Amino acid sequence: MTAPEIIKDLKARKFKPVYLLHGDEPYFIDLIGNYIEHKLLSDAEKGFNQTVLYGKDTDIMTVINASKRYPMMSDYQVVIVKEAQDMKWGKDDEGKGINPVLAYLENPLPSTILVFCYKYGKFDKRKKTYKAMDKHGLVFESATLYDNKIPAWVEGYVTGKGYKIGQQASAMLSEYLGNDLSKISNEMDKLMLNVTKGEEITLKHIQDNIGISKEYNVFELQAALTRKDAYKVNQIVNYFEANPKANPIVLVLGNLNNFFSKVLAYHYAKDKTPQGLAKELGISPYFVKDYEQAAKGYNLGKTFQVISYLREYDLKSKGVESNAGPGALMKELMFKILH
Repeated sequence: MTAPEIIKDLKARKFKPVYLLHGDEPYFIDLIGNYIEHKLLSDAEKGFNQTVLYGKDTDIMTVINASKRYPMMSDYQVVIVKEAQDMKWGKDDEGKGINPVLAYLENPLPSTILVFCYKYGKFDKRKKTYKAMDKHGLVFESATLYDNKIPAWVEGYVTGKGYKIGQQASAMLSEYLGNDLSKISNEMDKLMLNVTKGEEITLKHIQDNIGISKEYNVFELQAALTRKDAYKVNQIVNYFEANPKANPIVLVLGNLNNFFSKVLAYHYAKDKTPQGLAKELGISPYFVKDYEQAAKGYNLGKTFQVISYLREYDLKSKGVESNAGPGALMKELMFKILH
């Protein structure tokens, strides 16, 4: 099941006695966990029937004992374990005779909703505890979204809030903010406060509210480098030098390294159809033409050289064998890339 499907069931009061929410992407785990914490019980019910524990401060037997209680003046009690990856889980075969943890997970109380929020990694699927939760409850694995899936996720998120967003705007937003869904959703929530509901979110909205200059940003720098437009490159670098907080050199170098690494992948790609390249490079099909043009201007050998320069100047920006400031380093680097 997906996170929206799980929340839909929760809204319909279709509960499981045990939920294991695990995986590398914390956003969806928090989304489901927060809904359970704030929406399942009324404020009056929470006082007696909701227990929130933190993994580093508890152990599995404390959780199981809490789960065995019956609700008071409510049909359900909720037990939530946040940061469950830090909890002392014990061993599947610990102790002699019946294992009390497995005994509960294999026959959980239907009046208890036990939730494990296990973030930044996957629970060991070989464990008996995992198999018991999978069989008698619900296991949700929150996987990290690939970069080429982020624009579609942004569009879905915005649509779900009653707004619209163009493909170019969603693609630029995802390229600028990366694949941190929590960061993207926070920025989008702030942006939507300044946009009329139902209105389409444009590049100008993003520029005005998130701080991406429409003319002087790392994507325009990539485009200028692709065209080998030295004048525009220098304009953008001068803007970066004058606005270092908005355009830190570490972020710029990281984006350029990502861009040229994909140019390198383009050179090696066997399937050069737009669909094949989008999949191979992990990008939106909207950006395929940019990498096609860049590959024409930077052959395989030059692309390797550019990536080498980027790594060299990343070290220099951190003070390795250089005392030059970010502006001077960027100008040196751009000259080497262009010539």
